[in-house]
Amino acid sequence: MNKTLFISDLHLTESRPDISKAFFDFLDNQVNEELDALYILGDFFEVWVGDDYQTALTLKIAEKLKTITNSGIPVYFIHGNRDFLVGKKYADLSGISLLNERTVIDLYGRKALILHGDEMCTQDLEYQKFRQKSRGWWWPKLMLAMPLFYRQSVAKKARERSKASQMDKAPEVLDVTNEAVIDTFKQYKTTLMIHGHTHRPNVHIHDIDGKPAKRIVLGDWYTQGSYLIVTQESQELIFTDFK
Repeated sequence: MNKTLFISDLHLTESRPDISKAFFDFLDNQVNEELDALYILGDFFEVWVGDDYQTALTLKIAEKLKTITNSGIPVYFIHGNRDFLVGKKYADLSGISLLNERTVIDLYGRKALILHGDEMCTQDLEYQKFRQKSRGWWWPKLMLAMPLFYRQSVAKKARERSKASQMDKAPEVLDVTNEAVIDTFKQYKTTLMIHGHTHRPNVHIHDIDGKPAKRIVLGDWYTQGSYLIVTQESQELIFTDFK
């Protein structure tokens, strides 16, 4: 039976080898002749300061993904709030195809909107202000023009500020809003949405002008593996223990 896989929020980093191992195990177990495509919906990496900085881990990941794409299975990537600077150089190295932040795909005859999801957390005004700046045309160019050590320092300080800021915010502020979700469904005229970012894996049913619409939220990989498997007949969130 043919299948399509979706993952997000792995936050891969050298400091968490257990997550890296779980990801490689996932590839070994799930990538086979039945796989039509693998979609990575953002925050694949804990941080990304530019394609000019590579580590043993990022190179191993690229090698693994390149093997998959060379076999004829496409791997698609949507940027998250941690890795929006992943660019063409790493895409070419790993064989992944970079998609727009909001992309509509044909999923076994059903139109589905895929995205990271952070733009729907509209109550977090502080983050949305940064998001608007960081996704503009000038900010990424300015950052990538800076020396590598400076970019690493900026990224470290940004993570520290983000962690401190989240501790002071109510949980609902860090989640998507119903209004933003409904507006997004209407804008893209879909009844299926798949996203990550919130670390709250679940399946939600929304009422869109009297019709049901399904929103599937992918899980993070901090304490377990998490992925969505979609076939012609079903969509199922799967969770696996770290070994």
